[in-house]
Amino acid sequence: MKYESYTEGDTYRLGKQMGENAQKGQVYCLSGELGVGKTVFTKGFAAGLGIAEPISSPTFTIVQEYEQGELPLYHFDVYRIEDIEEMEEIGYEDYFYGDGVCLVEWAVRIKELLPEDYIQITIEKDLDKGFDYRVISVEENQI
Repeated sequence: MKYESYTEGDTYRLGKQMGENAQKGQVYCLSGELGVGKTVFTKGFAAGLGIAEPISSPTFTIVQEYEQGELPLYHFDVYRIEDIEEMEEIGYEDYFYGDGVCLVEWAVRIKELLPEDYIQITIEKDLDKGFDYRVISVEENQI
């Protein structure tokens, strides 16, 4: 499915709607260039899960844990992963196959670790349609 977003608010609302419908054990892979709105989407997703605490990108910590919602949210940013073993060291399997929901930014860097079923969300700019315009693609994938 493809969605059009004309404002940050549209991106936030789509994230919130997806968070409201998220289920235990789902892994969402979030991709897009820097500054495209991945964190805005994630804030909406967290709100949809009932998480009220501030959401920030886990760039330097690899994973941020938010436990207070309907389901726990585990927000990964694996951009700085140099070796798959780093994911094993943090116990990624407990997150991916646990009782929460995972959002993984830059998942292409750890593709071999992803579960068989995951949801790919890609956010792309189209400056011809405006500075804030985005196309958000949502696809269910199976490896």
